[in-house]
Amino acid sequence: MIKTPENPHQRVADKASHEVIAKAMSEGVDTCFTRFDQQGKQCKFGVEGVCCKICHMGPCKITPRSPLGVCGANADTIVARNFLREVVGGAAAHSDHARHLVLRLKAIGEGKGGDYEVKDVKALKRSCTEHEIPTENRTTQELALDLAMLFLGEFTSQEETLKSLKLAPQKQQAVWEKTGTAPKGIDRMCVESMHRTHMGVDHDYRNLLKQAYRTSLADGWGGSRIGTMVSDILFGTPVPIRSQANLGVLDVKKVNVIVHGHEPALSDMLAAAANDPEIVAYAKAAGAEGVQLAGLCCTANEILMRRGVPVAGNFHQQELAIITGAVEMMVVDVQCVMPSLPTVASHYHTEIISTTNIAKTIGATHMPFEADKAYESAKVMLKRAVDLFKKRDPAKVAVPADKSPLVAGFSVEAIKYMLGGSFRPSFRPLNDAIISGRIRGVCGIVGCNNPKTEADSYINALSRELVKRNVLLLQTGCAAQASAKNGCMTPETALELAGAGLREVCETVGIPPILHMGSCVDNGRILEAATEICFEGGLGDDLSKLPAVGVAPEWMSEKAITIGCYFVASGCDVILGLPFHTSGSANVNKFLQEESKELFGAAFYEIADPLAAADKVCELIEQARENLGINKKAERKLLDMKDRRALNV
Repeated sequence: MIKTPENPHQRVADKASHEVIAKAMSEGVDTCFTRFDQQGKQCKFGVEGVCCKICHMGPCKITPRSPLGVCGANADTIVARNFLREVVGGAAAHSDHARHLVLRLKAIGEGKGGDYEVKDVKALKRSCTEHEIPTENRTTQELALDLAMLFLGEFTSQEETLKSLKLAPQKQQAVWEKTGTAPKGIDRMCVESMHRTHMGVDHDYRNLLKQAYRTSLADGWGGSRIGTMVSDILFGTPVPIRSQANLGVLDVKKVNVIVHGHEPALSDMLAAAANDPEIVAYAKAAGAEGVQLAGLCCTANEILMRRGVPVAGNFHQQELAIITGAVEMMVVDVQCVMPSLPTVASHYHTEIISTTNIAKTIGATHMPFEADKAYESAKVMLKRAVDLFKKRDPAKVAVPADKSPLVAGFSVEAIKYMLGGSFRPSFRPLNDAIISGRIRGVCGIVGCNNPKTEADSYINALSRELVKRNVLLLQTGCAAQASAKNGCMTPETALELAGAGLREVCETVGIPPILHMGSCVDNGRILEAATEICFEGGLGDDLSKLPAVGVAPEWMSEKAITIGCYFVASGCDVILGLPFHTSGSANVNKFLQEESKELFGAAFYEIADPLAAADKVCELIEQARENLGINKKAERKLLDMKDRRALNV
């Protein structure tokens, strides 16, 4: 018997989800919300991080009466070890995503790309130049192969530190060198971390936590950064594009196909094939008006940023999309895909298609994606979806009307172009706006949804409050989708929500006050933007000096822990809306929340209330402004020609 959840209005922030949760309850369909309730009180030892099951003398639980595990490990060691393993999980997920893309680039370089090609030659040459690969008088294929081989070396390097670390400010690199946290090869960091956390190896919680930061940097400046660079090369560097978000993007007159997961290779082909005349004709012959492709989670962000494909929802809406009764097929790959989907789909005519051999789900139809004939594979899936359209039960169809317009596609290159044009793309106008105080600072809001909270509510409340206080927001992943559904991602939003200074800048440039920068693997774009601000000058020479803060309001995955760690290790304070599972060790929490500040100039903060979090963001930003001396009012001076020459600009 499915336990009835609390009032749907207390579980999620958006109206569309309220409607579909109520529909699920009436139809007896289990969702993540009912399963959360069925869990009851969660294990205290797991929440505190003081349960150790690394060896089979245990599992051991640390209590006041039993302060040591069988081997003698105390709470500090156990909590730090568990934390490091979570960081490894997150780093492995995003970095393996990047590896698949690099191998695709390598195949293109070898002339084996199939339906794939380099779509953005400028991005390819830009990445080659950044990594000191000569580009003059060389073919695209040669450059693709050289860059792919260099990136593969970033995974396998055993003794040299990552080459991509050189993309950071010099002072940042010096911090990593001084603290001994500059990572070597991505794979080595993950394997070494698992070795360190094996029974009987590393017991010093400080040493374990420094390794957590080191491993996270291998992802943030290595794996994830590589993933974004190669995605731009293969599928195009995003530029501003209009679309829509929320469950209302589903079209009852069309065959609805949802892509869900994180890897863009298949979803990009599905987006292209959905408009193929053969597929459109096949759909019309089945009584539909065509095929409506929509996305969930970060696959949604990938094809939104480049093709404008609408977003059906974020993490907590993956089951709800099926429950609308209007989805013929959900095509999934890796990460954040609930194993419950086939069970939910069994109540309807929907088929779940898994596409990768590392991510099979009981009850799903497994159709391995054939990269060598990607376009044909996409067409086969779409025709299968059209055939399912004929089995749709109209009595079970209820698509909410809610959908909101949005503008996405704000890559760093796009922002530089919007600020400076073709001839002088630059972050200078943004730096000037921050120095003058029209924009107080920048905040990156990232991460997932979590049934422990009212989904999207923290993100929306925090975003609106910060925009009102003249803070420019950079968002990725499910957090960006929350703002999109809330109607906060159009340039017009600036007129309604933004403070006077931020509004003036947004109106002048023609941007929203909340910039959608991509999927969760694209958090490297936020670090890239922060680096550009450093390079532009006037706001400090390393990231810890910038008036910039990161927030993960409703996070839930290991990837989010890794992302938070590489932001802190890069000098950016991070506020968590939900705590880590580290409360069982006061020393571990002190290291993460205080001692990290001494190492990197940044630390973690736990703040459950969004308005209190907004206060803390602004406090940290104002503190940075004071340290930079840009809050002092300078007397205005008219410069003559001699003065201007002296400025050397």
